[in-house]
Amino acid sequence: MSSLRRFLKNLADNLILTRSKDSRPFTVIVEGNIGSGKTTFLNYFKKFKEICVLSEPIELWRDCKGHNLLSYMYADPRQWSLTFQSYVQLTMLNHHTLPTDCPIKMIERSIYSARYCFVEKMMRDGILSEPSAAVIDAWFQWLTRNTAVKVDHIVYLRSQPEVVYQRMLERNRPEEKPISLEFLQSLHQLHEEWLYDKVSHHCPATVSIIDANLDLELVKQECEKINEKTLNPRKIII
Repeated sequence: MSSLRRFLKNLADNLILTRSKDSRPFTVIVEGNIGSGKTTFLNYFKKFKEICVLSEPIELWRDCKGHNLLSYMYADPRQWSLTFQSYVQLTMLNHHTLPTDCPIKMIERSIYSARYCFVEKMMRDGILSEPSAAVIDAWFQWLTRNTAVKVDHIVYLRSQPEVVYQRMLERNRPEEKPISLEFLQSLHQLHEEWLYDKVSHHCPATVSIIDANLDLELVKQECEKINEKTLNPRKIII
């Protein structure tokens, strides 16, 4: 049985238990480096009516009342990191707390990876000042204690930095042009410490590791092999 099939089987089994206890959706966050295939993975699940799929809110980051914060941050991270990461935290919080009638919610990235990977990298690199990092972390700690950001499962699309770097070059997003292989290597290490080795930050849920080094078309084909009966609504206890 493939890792993706095992993930879906566990998802369905856990869903039954979760939905019998409360009415909130079984929440899955999909994590991974830039270019690891998160969009390809999530696009497959959009066909299931039982799943609310929330893609990373990149368009909001590109247009915050006319300001492209994503572009600003990559062009001058020392000036714009606090502004950008504050907005990322807000938009991810909105995804976590967004009401849905679907029994399953899948979110691309999360408030957790924003703090544990991206903010952490900026702190380690000295891009984010200690006072700025303290403010973001204080907000993060308060939000995770006092708002509905609970996660039930994490899918980690694990890929080598060299693979995602090539994908990033091929998709040619203007804001990503300043990103180097070294940046992706550092970001990969932070994901590894958090989700694979589990030696850095708190892991809020169980983790499924998916090999994302495959060609994205092969990842898509793997998704297509999954029997839709795995998420048969008759199995779901509402």
